[in-house]
Amino acid sequence: MRNHLILLPGWGLGISPLEPLAAALQGLDEHLRVEIEPLPELESSDLEEWLDELDSTVPQDAWLGGWSLGGMLASELAARRGDRCCGLLTLASNPSFVAHEQWPSAMPGETFDAFLAGCKAEPRMTLKRFSLLCAQGSADPRGLSRLLLGGAPHTTASVSINGLEVLAQLDTRQALQTFRGPQLHLFAGLDGLVPAEAAQDLLKLLPDVEIGLIERAGHAFFVEDPHGVAGAIQAFFHEFSDD
Repeated sequence: MRNHLILLPGWGLGISPLEPLAAALQGLDEHLRVEIEPLPELESSDLEEWLDELDSTVPQDAWLGGWSLGGMLASELAARRGDRCCGLLTLASNPSFVAHEQWPSAMPGETFDAFLAGCKAEPRMTLKRFSLLCAQGSADPRGLSRLLLGGAPHTTASVSINGLEVLAQLDTRQALQTFRGPQLHLFAGLDGLVPAEAAQDLLKLLPDVEIGLIERAGHAFFVEDPHGVAGAIQAFFHEFSDD
């Protein structure tokens, strides 16, 4: 179903940040059906359990996409499904969110560990800090942060912590290399959570896929400019649409 796109949200902020983008995409193409699938709320940080849950709830034979953690999970699910996935779209989604020797263009491990500890000690304050990091690089960081935080769901602390632990485990490089369908990966030049260098490193890893860098934008770039981002996505989809 090349006219069906499933979007997975990032950590902590729920589906509302993706809603303007979904509306903009459907406004550009009345035949395109866009759904936002919430992340699993599991009392587990086992990655395979998360992927099993998504595989059982997300429709087959659709495009898969997502923001940050959602894009990483979409990448793993696309590799698992193979020909049963039409294509992959990621937004500000680093193959590895936490830096390691083979992928240095990511968040330092000690920074992530401090963030995880903060989530355990003061979950609401940590989410506020996270929303500010998402808004960093935007034209109105404080306004965007308030918008993101205002739409965040009231998730239990244990579910939030499990999500962070899944995020720390993920390394999607092999999944991205395994998946043979079309791929579009968009990054932001002023992202406070995913270094812009990750875009260039991903291009070295995947020289045959589409990778874009939006220079003057932050982690939530598609919230600031849903119509511009939707236009870029729609143009990419058009290359692979059924005639």
